[in-house]
This record gives sequence, structure tokens and C-alpha cells, in this order.
Amino acid sequence: MRKMLLVVACFCTVAVFAQNTKQLKKIAATIKPSGLKEKLSVIAGAAMEGRETATPGQKMAAIYIENYFKQLGLQPANADGYQMYFTVYQDSVSSTSLKIKNAVAAVNKDYVLSTSSITEGSWVEDSIVFASFGIVDSATNDYKTLSIKDKWVLIADGMPEDADKPVPATEYSFRNPASAFMKLYQAKSYGAKGLIIVSKDFPRDGAGSYKGNMYMKKSNSKNIPVFYVSYKVAEALLGKTLQSFADVKSIAPGAYATTFSFSCNVVTNTLQSSNVIGVMPGTDKKDEYVFVTGHYDHLGKKGDKIYYGADDDGSGTTSVLQIATAFAKAKQKGYNPRRTMVFMTVSGEEKGLWGSEYYTTNPLFPLEKTSVDLNIDMVGRIDPDRKYGDSTNYVYTIGEDKLSSELLSLSDSINNNFVHLELDRKFNDPKDPNRFYYRSDHYNFAKRGVPVIFYFNGTHADYHKPTDTVDKINFTLMAKRVKLVFYTAWNMANRNDMLKRDIPLK
Repeated sequence: MRKMLLVVACFCTVAVFAQNTKQLKKIAATIKPSGLKEKLSVIAGAAMEGRETATPGQKMAAIYIENYFKQLGLQPANADGYQMYFTVYQDSVSSTSLKIKNAVAAVNKDYVLSTSSITEGSWVEDSIVFASFGIVDSATNDYKTLSIKDKWVLIADGMPEDADKPVPATEYSFRNPASAFMKLYQAKSYGAKGLIIVSKDFPRDGAGSYKGNMYMKKSNSKNIPVFYVSYKVAEALLGKTLQSFADVKSIAPGAYATTFSFSCNVVTNTLQSSNVIGVMPGTDKKDEYVFVTGHYDHLGKKGDKIYYGADDDGSGTTSVLQIATAFAKAKQKGYNPRRTMVFMTVSGEEKGLWGSEYYTTNPLFPLEKTSVDLNIDMVGRIDPDRKYGDSTNYVYTIGEDKLSSELLSLSDSINNNFVHLELDRKFNDPKDPNRFYYRSDHYNFAKRGVPVIFYFNGTHADYHKPTDTVDKINFTLMAKRVKLVFYTAWNMANRNDMLKRDIPLK
């Protein structure tokens, strides 16, 4: 009887607080620009070295987040503590060689390996297919008249119109047909045995030691070897005279007789990364869960350049910490959430949503009892392409109408009652060419049936560049966005029922 009375009393206390808008606003008011800036200055500071997955910088950030959760009094997610570890792998080259017509090529002077497709093996070839710039799009197909199956292919870097531009070469987005990723993808899809890319960026600095891209699990699809060469090496391969890189534009596509040999020996290194999870147990609905998530990894350090990732996603990570702080302050005042709150910062997002994939594949709390995931990924900046509405008072929301018929109207109601942001659903259509719905950690929850909201400010000129720094964050707007997530999380944690799951995932 005593236990029952305690539960009823606890329920009543929470219910009263949920109705007490004045008290709720006082708690939300603790989410201030100054607090956000203080935390983000640490997370996106130089000491974290860009927080690349499975690097010392990422691990330093994980320790900072873990210690912060401890200070708040949050519980660790499992018996091992606050960090949920997962294994990643990385290939490194132990030795490599390239000979062209018996002449030995020098690493960095004549060729460099592509870290996106390090492949072990030895090849001896007597022909090569030149496929111009290797472009395949709606207007061009450089492979249309060529047969490259089981053959080595030589292409030029970039686009023909950029061939005369000086180094550094023009930057191409991930999905641009001129990007190295898309060129490799197209060469593989047409059956190439190996790919050689002529680059204007020679000679290069470096010691000739290569580490490949990280990966989380072994893939069934086999990589093909890829390396970059100078135009002088291309000249030797094709038997053509080239005065500069731009002269590759004058070479006719087709098969060329040549002789070259290439070898690469690889060592696979086992690395470790982690999600950091802090838990605030609920009261009468403690066996149901509300997640607030953001990824704390970024792109790391390339040479002397640090990719700080202040907006992407230092802003989301800081938001999770600040919302956890607000819940902790509420608890200090005697207002506990009915459902268990799970504050999770994940790593590996930039590598392919690895941390959230690992968690949702190995959940510590039942996904069928997880009411919602509120995911925060970039909320500190303003989209320069948003030419309508109030650019200082908006946030893009994505996913609210995908799995639950209740969530979108609840999101609107909470916003209208407390924050009054412009909720912009411009990117909510799964057919949107940017495909943002699929590109952050909420999606791993959504594809397993958990309703989600993804909070996002849009991209900008500093996206995935070293210039994504703390000084460019709009902390006043960021604080308003974080308050919206807090109010939404509070509603989700204290409403009578879990969200309906009455819309099938498409």
C-alpha cells in the first residue's frame, strides 16, 4: 500500500508540474546562450582535433561528455559505464610499388594511393583504357563507347572545364559526378579491375604511409585498387607527349598498349569507438523511454587543418548536454520525468551513422518501449539559402509525420505554446534530393519503428570545412531551438501514453 501511495503521489507531482507552465518555463530559461557557448567551446576546441571516430580527439570528447553526465547525476547506461563501445577497422599500407615500362615510380613524386580504396594485391598489365574524365551524368557518359570490364582504367581528375585551374583543385560535393567517390563508383559499376587517376597535384608532401578509410564491418563487395599519378606518369602509360595536366583533354579515349606493374601490401588495424549514454530513470512509466540524441564525432584533422565541427555536430552534442542539464535541474526541484530519459551522444555518424546503427542493432533499452527519438544535428547556424520567413527564428524539422499520426500536431502545439519558432518542413519529403531524412542518426531509430524528429538548421558555406568554428554560431537562436527540443522531450516524457505507431515506414 505504501509503495502504491508513493507512486500515486509521484504521478500527481509530475502531473501538477506538467500543468504548471510557469515552473516549466523557469527550467527552460536555464538554457542560455552563455552555457551553450561554454560547452561548445570545449567540444569544438582545438584540443579535440575534430573528434574523428576512433581517434584520440574523439575519445577525449567522449571522456568530457561522460564526466559531464556524471556531474549531472545521470546513471550509466550499462554495467560497463557510460560508454557503449563498438569496433571499427582501418587498413594501412605496409609497402607499395609501381613500375612503368620497368621504370620505378616514386611515392609522392609520381604517385600516391587513394585512401578510399586501399586493396591488397599485385597486378602486371599490358594495356590500359583511357576514359577521359570518367564522368557519368544525365548529359555525359565517358564509358558509353568503351569496354572496361576486367581492365585497368585511366581517367583525369575533376572536370574538363577545371583542368586549367591551379592547385588546389576545385572541391566537388560527395555526390557530384566529378567527385572521386562517384568516379570510383562508376568505374566499379562498369567492371573495372583497377583505377588510375591523373592529378595536377604533384609532387606531394608526405612520407608515403597510408591509412585507408575506416569501416565498421567487412563488406562483401570487393574494392578495386585506386591510385593517383602525375601527368608525367600518364604520359609514360599512354605513350603520349603531355606538356601539362590540361593536355589530357586532347587525348582520345580508348585502349592503349602499355606495360606496368603495381603492388600493395595491407595491414588491418582494429580500433574502438563509443557512444556516450546518460540515463535519468523515470517514475511510474520508467520502463518506457525518451531519447535525445546528437553525434559528437566530426571529420578530424587533415595535415595541420582541424575540422572543428562546431555546427556539425558540436551544436547538437552541446544541445543534448544542455537539455540533460535542464532535466537535472527539474529533478533537483522534485520534478522527475515519468518516462526514463536517455541522453545519447553517438560517434561514427560521419562515417555512415555507425554509432546509432550499433545502438539500434544492440539496444540497451527495448525499442518497442522507446516512445520517440529527438535527434539534434546542426542547430547553431542560419541557412543562407533560406530567402523567406524570418531567418533568425526558424528550425527545419524532419520526420514528424513518418511513423506516428500524433507527433506532428504535438510538435506544432508545443512550439506554439512555448517557443514560437517557424517550423520549416522544407526537407521533410523523403524524395527531397538532399535526402536529409536518411542522413542523420534518427533514421536508424525510424527504420526500426521508433517515431522521430530531426532538428536541423540547413547547410552553409562552412559545412564539412575547417571553417565550421564556434565564432560563427548564433547562440541566441540556438538557445531557442534547444528550448523547443527540451519542451518536446518534457511532453514526450510525461504524457499519459507512448506515441502511436500507426504509419508504416516507407
